[in-house]
Amino acid sequence: MLLYTLYSNLEDIWTSAKCDQCLTEHEEALTNDTRYFMATLNQSLSCFEQYKDNHSELCKDCKPRYKRLNELYGKMEKNQTLCIDIEDAMNITRKLWSKNFGCSFPREETVPVIAVSSFMLFLPIIFYLSSFLHSEQKKRKLIHPKRAKSSSSLMNIQDKFS
Repeated sequence: MLLYTLYSNLEDIWTSAKCDQCLTEHEEALTNDTRYFMATLNQSLSCFEQYKDNHSELCKDCKPRYKRLNELYGKMEKNQTLCIDIEDAMNITRKLWSKNFGCSFPREETVPVIAVSSFMLFLPIIFYLSSFLHSEQKKRKLIHPKRAKSSSSLMNIQDKFS
């Protein structure tokens, strides 16, 4: 029973880690995608090693290699050809790039997000301003009572009744 439990657990680990996606059909060798990813990863890591003391140069000179690796990872993720080894290698590389070396990519979607957010922020102001400008401003007319024309006449009336 122990051997069956061990075998079952190892099989579950193999399946959940998607190890078969990095290997050929008969599990004899790595797939071409996996080999290409590992070669691209090694190029990026050797570039990191070359500039490890000068982070500003590393960010500038290694950016094309890292970007190509990141795009390759994205394609593999989209095609569902990732296994746990590739995911782990990419996580380590991203941590090196961002935390250890302090490099980052400017986000392309920040400009549209800021533009839409600003528009939504000023939309109520624009609405109320335009409704104020395009509506007729009515002056309030006070209706004076016909019986009491002035406060002095009111005082006279009060004096008569007291």
